This record gives sequence, structure tokens and C-alpha cells, in this order.
Amino acid sequence: MVPFVMNGQPVEGKEGASILEVALDTGIEIPHLCYNESVKAYGACRLCLVEVDQRGRSRMTTACTYPVMEGIEVHTQSEKVLRARRMIMELILAMCPEDKLIQDMAKEMGVEQVRFKQDEKDCILCGLCARVCDEVVGAHAIQFASRGDRREMIPPFGAEPQSCIACGACVVVCPVDVIKMKEEGDERTIIRWKRTLKMKKCKVCGNYFAPWFQLEKFKEQAKLSKDFFDTCYTCRP
Repeated sequence: MVPFVMNGQPVEGKEGASILEVALDTGIEIPHLCYNESVKAYGACRLCLVEVDQRGRSRMTTACTYPVMEGIEVHTQSEKVLRARRMIMELILAMCPEDKLIQDMAKEMGVEQVRFKQDEKDCILCGLCARVCDEVVGAHAIQFASRGDRREMIPPFGAEPQSCIACGACVVVCPVDVIKMKEEGDERTIIRWKRTLKMKKCKVCGNYFAPWFQLEKFKEQAKLSKDFFDTCYTCRP
């Protein structure tokens, strides 16, 4: 364990952990949108900015990417930090002005007016969906495209992502809930990526429980028996 100081109080964090991880574990709330413990930290949203003092020098850094170190002093609520977060929140709100979560976070942080040109996007470009697709699922079905104000998250070439297994991981991790999934009959569709796959029926309960393509990929990667996915997760012994 690594001892350091956070907001004037002595704390300890596991070696290799980030400031954000330790803060959340100790009940200190730091706003964030692009962080998820399942994937590597990316620092995309910048909302988790903190001030770190080390050997007489102070710097602003994202808490999700900065590892805890012995002797550092971390400030999560200094005026410098709060001012920077409000500016970042204002930019995010200008990009996605209709998103309820963003509106609520902005209000909580005291951001009530936007001084920048407002856009009509719904995606905050945090990259969580692509990172979980790459690092956890291994499908590599979506990616960032273009730059600047044209930057977006799309399947390769904007077409139906042939490597997408419709597992729904991107739906689960999206912090602003803009990636939707629907199931009708024996089909599952990830609406944002326009990907529709046939689902397999459980031999026990008769319910459709997962796309065939997804199950075949899992079976191949995990070297499972041919009949392992004949039953759903509920009916499986």
C-alpha cells in the first residue's frame, strides 16, 4: 500500500492504482464520464481533473490516469480544480445540450449557461464503447473517425460492422445511454451500429438468449464443448 494525502487527510492506495480508483474506494467523489474499471484509463472527458502537489511543484492532471505515489498531496476540490471542471463541463454541455445526464451533472457543478456554440450531438466521444469492444470483447467493431468537430464513433467505413457480435457490452458501458439494443423474436439489433443478428434458442426453457455469432466466437476463444451453449445462462447447470 502507498501512503499519500488527499484533501488534507492521510490515505493509502494499492500500488499501481490511480488517484481516481483510490478516491472512489475511500468515498471521495470525483466526477467522471469516461472511466470504467473494466478497461484501461483514457482520460478523454477530463472531468476527473485534480491538483497534485509533489516536491513543492503543483500540476493539474486527470485522476484516472495518474498513479498514486508516496508523498504526493492531492486536492480534489480546490478552486483551481473546480474552475477547470466547470469549463470542461460547459464544453461537454455545448456539444450534447439535450442529454439529461450531462444537464444534471452541469447543474450540480454550477454550470447553468453555455457561452459556446451549441451542437446537436448525443455522443460525448468518451471512447468507452470502442475500448470495451477492443479490450474486453476483442471484436474491434467500432472506432473513432475524423477529427475536430467532425470526430465521431462509427463502425469501419460507416458500414454494418461485420465483426460486431451484438453482445451489448457497448450498450452497458455507455455513460450517456445513447447506444440502444432491441430484441424482437429471434433477432437482436444494436441500433446505433445497425447490426442485426439471429439469436439461439435455449433447449431447456425455449427462450432466445444470445446471438449465434457471439456464441460461436466465445466457443472458439474459450475452447468450449460443442453443446456448452445449447442452454441459456439461467438453465445451465
